[in-house]
Amino acid sequence: MNADGRRTEDALELLSAPAEWDLPPGRHLHYKDVLMQQIDQDLGHTPAAAPTPTPAQPLAAAPAPAPRRRLARPAVLAPLAATVLAGTLAVTLTGTGVGHGPAPADRAASVGARAQNASVTLNRIAVAAMTSDVTPVRDDQFVYVKNLTVENKGTFDGPVELGAPHTVETWTSQDPKPLKTLGWMRESGKDAVMPDETIPIESSDAVPVGIDHPTYAWLSSLPTDPDDLLALLRREVRVSDGESREQAVFSLIGDLLSQTLMPPRNTAALYKAAARIPGVEQIPDAVDVAGRHGIGITREDASSATRDEWIFDKHSLAFLGARGFITHDERKGITSDTLTGSTAVLRRAVVDRHDEKPGGADS
Repeated sequence: MNADGRRTEDALELLSAPAEWDLPPGRHLHYKDVLMQQIDQDLGHTPAAAPTPTPAQPLAAAPAPAPRRRLARPAVLAPLAATVLAGTLAVTLTGTGVGHGPAPADRAASVGARAQNASVTLNRIAVAAMTSDVTPVRDDQFVYVKNLTVENKGTFDGPVELGAPHTVETWTSQDPKPLKTLGWMRESGKDAVMPDETIPIESSDAVPVGIDHPTYAWLSSLPTDPDDLLALLRREVRVSDGESREQAVFSLIGDLLSQTLMPPRNTAALYKAAARIPGVEQIPDAVDVAGRHGIGITREDASSATRDEWIFDKHSLAFLGARGFITHDERKGITSDTLTGSTAVLRRAVVDRHDEKPGGADS
């Protein structure tokens, strides 16, 4: 980065008042892809080929886990499916239909302003992240996350059909060895796939530490320079189902931030890296599945006709939850943003056993 760029970044940080910070959980249960791999094998599907890593890449290569799915599988097949909005199916108009909305020049200016606002806000969030106090997680411990979630119960070819909100708890192993059992999960409430049963999150092959097995220690080893980190993630991410590489990286960052714990410097670097992804914009008001309003950071991908959105508290800049949308699908009759996923983070902590809940958590 040149001197002018660094001065600009320093100015953004000085202008940003540090806020209280709760490390940001996010949209997907990260390890659903591992389960999706097993489901694809059972159904006879073939996952998209992963890019061939080079020897210089520091990230460990997983044994070809399935690419991220944008359309959630039926709940009976995907207890770790992408999250969706609570209540009824929500459809939001984009406001850019043919014959409506501002002139092209005005739209371009509006997009530019949203992108600039997103960059400033993400850098403020990064500064806030640096103020957090995170206790290192040992290799023999587990990261516990409790979310309020609703899921798409519809089929691939059918309309989006949202279930009832329910809780999903995950215990992610921090063991650095290649693992077939990456953690455990439990769902509770109406429309939970296997209510109140703690089930393993498994892979057919042992997964080495890395993107698909992101331990605290591994995350601590990632570059903290946002440009270096973004370049690394662009090399390592698996792009699938017609999505762009930029969207895949945006989603990957959300996954890493959503279900893990890491040192503050690494959290900040991921947010600063996200601020450098083209097409990232800010939405002034967004709401998570728990009904909490906040600032939305989003990216729409024309290649895969999807949009991902992260939601942050307007005052503390703490991560509240996330949403996912389909923007267009002729088979489903979708011509504008249709909400397909939403989650709200209720609790995140470190525990010593996969059946243990942190103090104060609901039983």
